[in-house]
Amino acid sequence: MVPDLPAPSTLEASGLTRDLLMQLALKTLHFAGELSGADLARRLGVLFAVVEPAIEFLRSQRHVEVVGAAIVGGASYRYRITTEGRAAAGAMLEHDQYVGVAPVPLAQYARYMATVAATRSEPVTRQRVAQTFSHLVLSDRVLEEIGPAVNSGHSLFIYGPPGNGKTMIAQGLRSLLGGQVAVPHALEVDGSIITVFDRVTHEPAPGLLDFPEETIAVDKAQDQRWVVCRRPLVGVGGELSVESFDLTHHDRLGFYRAPLQLVSNGGVLLIDDFGRQRCRPDDLLNRWMVPLESGVDYLTLRTGLKFAVPFHVFVAFATNLNPRDLVDEAFLRRVQYKVFASDPTDEQFVRIFEKHCEAAGATARRGLAEWLLREYYTPRGIVPRGCHPRDLINHALLLARYRGDPPVLTPELMVEACDGYFVGETP
Repeated sequence: MVPDLPAPSTLEASGLTRDLLMQLALKTLHFAGELSGADLARRLGVLFAVVEPAIEFLRSQRHVEVVGAAIVGGASYRYRITTEGRAAAGAMLEHDQYVGVAPVPLAQYARYMATVAATRSEPVTRQRVAQTFSHLVLSDRVLEEIGPAVNSGHSLFIYGPPGNGKTMIAQGLRSLLGGQVAVPHALEVDGSIITVFDRVTHEPAPGLLDFPEETIAVDKAQDQRWVVCRRPLVGVGGELSVESFDLTHHDRLGFYRAPLQLVSNGGVLLIDDFGRQRCRPDDLLNRWMVPLESGVDYLTLRTGLKFAVPFHVFVAFATNLNPRDLVDEAFLRRVQYKVFASDPTDEQFVRIFEKHCEAAGATARRGLAEWLLREYYTPRGIVPRGCHPRDLINHALLLARYRGDPPVLTPELMVEACDGYFVGETP
């Protein structure tokens, strides 16, 4: 359940300054030319009563003029930017080109995230874990380790040989967290704007934050500076660097982009292929020690101002390297839950094979998976991996389609698929 976010009805309740709203309103009119008071407020994500003091100030400075109204009332007035206003807006845009929904002050964001942390969704149970990972073939041991880790709300280390579903396990963690979280379009810190909401990363819940009509009471209206989303899942791999956890300042645009951990707040941050990044594992882990233990992260503006932000991220490390070769015992102790994604047994391999056959709409002879293990894997000393059935079935079906044959898996077709899949394997 998402904590209630009522729309502020006054400038003071919004936590923003008149000067900041004045700049946003003038820059918006600079590009739009002319808007009604209601449309301008809607673009800024606030009620008209919040932005009205800024508009009145712009009128007093002759930067904005009223050119008409449908009915009596500031929200219905049509406001047009003047020549003096365009000059002022141009100067503002040289310093900061952010135009859009008004930001949320850091203090309000911190209070909201504290509420989210205190009102977690229902605990993860065996039934929920089994249902979430029903599409995978996992051992009972792995399933029993995942549930308590998610209930801890902390972090998880998933390790083991490649191709055994470590990444898919980590991706399933978001479903176990459940519920939704509100993400601000942007944050305001000491007059600087940090964009947070990302249309690529965040998945809005449709219809949950439609802007209220004027007839709806203010106390029932939702704050449009936030977007209710599915809990975010941010995945990074070998491209990750220590700098990825710092604010990114756009010199040309004049505002900041939130780092990975802030974008994924309330959700899951998957650090895939851990140990293969462009920086040393120790450097990454040292950056994480304080946030993982305290639930607070620290970021720095270009002005040198250092400020605290909530850190409510479930961090999942996935690697096919030995964790003891990557990090010291002190960090392994802080990441209290570790899951070993082992190679599938023969029985599990057969179940995975059957699942992928069904999903691909293919027909296979009874006992084909067992035959493959006995006649192809064993003579060549190939170790079964969890990804092999999916990849080999796809190879075989592509071969059949290329030849114009029906999607029927035969021993001969599977041998050809194996010969094209495994490298340098000879009897």
